[in-house]
Amino acid sequence: MKKLHKLIIKSYIGPLLLTFFIAMFILLMQFLWKKIDDLLGKGLETSDFVEIMLYAGATMVPMALPLAILLASLMTMGNFGEHYELQAMKSAGISLYRILFPLVLITLLLSGGAFFFANNVLPYTNLKLTNLLYSVRERKPEFLLKDGVFTTLSDGYSIKVGEKNPQTGLLQRVMIYDHSDERGNISVTYADSGYIRSSANKKYLVATLFNGHSYKEVVNKNSRLNAPNSPLPAQRQSFEIQQITFEMQGAGLKRTDEALFKNNYQMLNVAQLERAQDSLSREFSRRVSSFARNFSANNVMRERLDALPDSLSATAPRFKVDSVFEALPYEQRQLAVERALSVARTAKSYVNASMDEFKYKRRIIARHGIEWHRKFSLSFACLVFFLIGAPLGAIICKGGLGVPMLVSVIFFVVYYVITITGEKFAGELLWTPAMGMWLSSMVLFTFGAFLSYKATTDASLMSAEAYRELFKRAGRGAVRIFNWAVRRSQPTKP
Repeated sequence: MKKLHKLIIKSYIGPLLLTFFIAMFILLMQFLWKKIDDLLGKGLETSDFVEIMLYAGATMVPMALPLAILLASLMTMGNFGEHYELQAMKSAGISLYRILFPLVLITLLLSGGAFFFANNVLPYTNLKLTNLLYSVRERKPEFLLKDGVFTTLSDGYSIKVGEKNPQTGLLQRVMIYDHSDERGNISVTYADSGYIRSSANKKYLVATLFNGHSYKEVVNKNSRLNAPNSPLPAQRQSFEIQQITFEMQGAGLKRTDEALFKNNYQMLNVAQLERAQDSLSREFSRRVSSFARNFSANNVMRERLDALPDSLSATAPRFKVDSVFEALPYEQRQLAVERALSVARTAKSYVNASMDEFKYKRRIIARHGIEWHRKFSLSFACLVFFLIGAPLGAIICKGGLGVPMLVSVIFFVVYYVITITGEKFAGELLWTPAMGMWLSSMVLFTFGAFLSYKATTDASLMSAEAYRELFKRAGRGAVRIFNWAVRRSQPTKP
């Protein structure tokens, strides 16, 4: 058995490593395609780009490992079945469970390693990758100009563009405010069009403007005209072409402080997520209790009789509100109604704002719960995909990379779609985090258990003849039911 187990392990390790790196390459290309707009044209050094790709690759491991296990188990058992090695093992009296025993141990070790990676390494790589991508986006703001929105280019300068051509980079209706003197909006430049590009040494931004005007208020330091609300003389200049240079802070990639992101739920391990979720839940409960007390005290019963001292409460007159309201003059009744409507509107606004706040806090708590369950569900997915791949490979008896790749992609897409749907529903508070993150694993685990049963009983699951016979039986059964229904519908003879 030792030699047989060595043969099985050697046949499994090779496809596992191959498919793992193939899956990593595909996922990295997907990441690069999504982030290409943020990375291109930023003048990144090779070391910065390599660092980004390394951290991005580390974040892809929890997704690539289950797919690699599924594909490798399909290829291994499919190759054994295609070359009749699996049939030879079974004819020698070796059950499928004993054949798969070493692969099960390897999969359990990989599942434990996946949990360790997701709990200890993944938060660190998420923090580093998020910090790097944020620093890259902030490095050259001219590529982040949004139509109709003011953007700070460097200290003392703000710019707003009406429209930006993504192909040529031409900016339309450019307005630049110069605050470098810290005297307010005293210098404004407006141009019909222009370009903003970085200098050769990457230290400056050069704005080339066409057909515009410059407006500047002249401030005399020795004049009393500098008093607030006093008029100031102004200068106006027209130009056909003008260049403005903005100094960028630092020539290299300036890293953002990691403290800005370290408390995000994606940067926490299991213990930190539990503490954060517990603190958020207690704070949410206190906020709900505070809301109930404030609403009751300020909107429902502003002057309650039971809040009076005992000496006054005992002698307080008892009366009906309707009778008192009817006894008031018309003007006072109208005033009372207006006050009541004002109080009701205030209460409604307070309730709506509080409900939005509560929903936001519940979503944050749910996000922490989703991330907590994700660390366990991704490691469990390794075992689930092996439970599907190994029996299915033994059933279809097809090795190579063609059929296993097709089957693996189908199952992985199903798993991914169910996972994303469950995470979305859990994030929108329609499902619990546990249900949202474990639904896909439970669905595929049930299917994997069914495949394992069929593989151990040598069921002809992929045989066309078996399905043809099944359809024939179903057709004969349908005909019998139809004939019985016809006989029952005919009237009986007297």
